[in-house]
Amino acid sequence: MEDTPKSRAGRRVVSIPQEIIPELRHHLDQFAEPGENGRVFVGPKGAWLRRSGFRRIWNKVRADVGLPDLHFHDLRHVGNTLAAASGASLKELMVRMGHASPRAALIYQHATQDRDKVIAEALGQALKAAREGKPEKRRKPAAGNGHARRLGRQAGKGAGTQRARDQK
Repeated sequence: MEDTPKSRAGRRVVSIPQEIIPELRHHLDQFAEPGENGRVFVGPKGAWLRRSGFRRIWNKVRADVGLPDLHFHDLRHVGNTLAAASGASLKELMVRMGHASPRAALIYQHATQDRDKVIAEALGQALKAAREGKPEKRRKPAAGNGHARRLGRQAGKGAGTQRARDQK
């Protein structure tokens, strides 16, 4: 790395899936600068990878795979969207992406229909458990946040609040 990261969070170790290690080894063996401190991306003759040289290679690759509108930074979006969809928390995503603030990390998160379905199914299971009177499946609200009391009044004039008090 030639430049210092934008923040201390930018310098980090990130775990990768075992499934991509063969491709990474191949790339390091065939295309990267040798040595422990060698650059991972170098130009065709082994020198610094210049922007103009990278653009030419990138444009060819995009055309070859049928994604002519793909931007290099889109790869970061995809990777972090997949990490978010796997259930990673905002803090975990911040650490993984090297962001010091939640605002920066949120830029890379995109809602997906699949994840929305998972959320809807979890909400349905919670509702089903509540209707069946199975308190062990319900998450307890944070102490003193008032949500349970407000929701109880709206849904049945305090019935939910009464049931919660009876279970204590």
